[in-house]
Amino acid sequence: MKNISRKILWFMVLVLLSQNVSAQSADTSIPFYFPRWEEPSFKKQVFDIRSYTGNTVDKEGYITKAIARAIEDCHQSGGGIVLIPAGVWLTGPIHLKSNVNLHIEEDAEVRFSQNFEDYLPVVLIQRGGFFCYNYSPMIYAKDCENIAITGKGTLNGQGQVWWPWKNKQPGMTELFKMGKSREPIKERVFGTEDDGVRPPFIQFLECKNILLEGFTMRDGSSWNLHPVFCENLIVRGISIISHGPNNDGIDPDGCKNVLIEDCFLDVGDDAICIKSGRDEEAWEIGRPSENIVVRGCHVLSGHGGFVIGSEMSAGVKNVLVEDCDFSGTDRGIRFKSRLGRGGVVENVWVRNIRMDSIKNEAIVFNLLYDSEPIEREMAYNLRTRNRLNDAPVFRNFHLKNIECKKAKTAIKIQGLPGGQFLSDIELKDIKINSSQGVICSNASEVVFDNNNIETKNGTNYHLEDSQNINISEEVKRGEEFISISGLIQGVQVNYKGEKPSIHFRDDLMKQEVKIQLWE
Repeated sequence: MKNISRKILWFMVLVLLSQNVSAQSADTSIPFYFPRWEEPSFKKQVFDIRSYTGNTVDKEGYITKAIARAIEDCHQSGGGIVLIPAGVWLTGPIHLKSNVNLHIEEDAEVRFSQNFEDYLPVVLIQRGGFFCYNYSPMIYAKDCENIAITGKGTLNGQGQVWWPWKNKQPGMTELFKMGKSREPIKERVFGTEDDGVRPPFIQFLECKNILLEGFTMRDGSSWNLHPVFCENLIVRGISIISHGPNNDGIDPDGCKNVLIEDCFLDVGDDAICIKSGRDEEAWEIGRPSENIVVRGCHVLSGHGGFVIGSEMSAGVKNVLVEDCDFSGTDRGIRFKSRLGRGGVVENVWVRNIRMDSIKNEAIVFNLLYDSEPIEREMAYNLRTRNRLNDAPVFRNFHLKNIECKKAKTAIKIQGLPGGQFLSDIELKDIKINSSQGVICSNASEVVFDNNNIETKNGTNYHLEDSQNINISEEVKRGEEFISISGLIQGVQVNYKGEKPSIHFRDDLMKQEVKIQLWE
């Protein structure tokens, strides 16, 4: 009898151990180690905000205090669900606490205050890659664990009152200067209309085990969903609709273990953008974004469908993007940075992507990004012109099975002088219809394999100042296949169909190109 009891006990121990291993084991369909973690779970006890509105209604019907009391009671009771039921609710900022699931019921709409003073006192936030004290985000959490926002309701940022600040934001210029000069964060205090520093819609800072699922976000003040230094984050089935300035959709920043799936984005800036801080401050803190999976997402508009950068100074590594579609965006798949950023972006896989009506490049690598007005105002280019020691490095990218029905430019690869800062890029099984073909400049170790680039103007490929470029493709327009300029080394073309002709601007480069049949 004792032996049987011992066997049962050991069996139960083994079951528990196997469950734990399963929860932490890697997903083998992902080309890097991506752990599986337990989703946040909560006690079943419910804290309905209607139970708190009787004596705690704020001015003009706002329920800021009622929500805060419900969250505090839930937290103090060991956690549970704070319920916002159907109806329209007006509130100031919401600050979450550990073990709280803020559940926005279907047909509930939470409208956030348009009175700037309601977002005071200031809190620690990250804005544009630098830390400061500023207006509170509309939903904020710091140093929390096991938190969630769920439900099919709507969070309405009513951000239109903040959007004009884009045209008068001296505080942002001051923040960039303070960040670059490494002034103490405690001295970077904003939070006035004259400063014009807009808070993000939702920001979680240094939080762990997070679930964001099912709800809709509308009209954020600036970046919409901006988790910073968070770990074990799931963003599933949310919608973001917001067309103000700098209205990025989802921006994980220095985060680890992130799953973004089945989301819809219709935004005024980059839709899904991976970041890791800006310049010297990010180098010192050293928190890269790593282990990130994006899948099954739909982007209707935005500056880019999926983006990395330009703030990526602490590095980005181990990223998979798959089974997404982008339509009507300015660019489809976008990787951007510039001199002075430093940092390394590596080990990135993008596969099974469908695109249509892309206004500029379907795929773009750009290490000469210069589209931030504040950095132009600071004469950033003059300060970093000869600082190749602080150049960003992008390497080990694999893009496969991508189709774009219409784009202005198929692919643009723009590195930095020397080519070593942008290298080891594989583009395979890519089909694009575009006005302009592929432009590859200052890059090395680039493989174009079995692609179908159909262009209306110019050659399919233009190579400039690049090394070790391999093209294997069925050629349909031999006379308009490749043009070459600048210093080229080690170009190999493997072809089927028509023999490709190559247009050289410098005949000395002919010896660097090898053409052969593709077996």
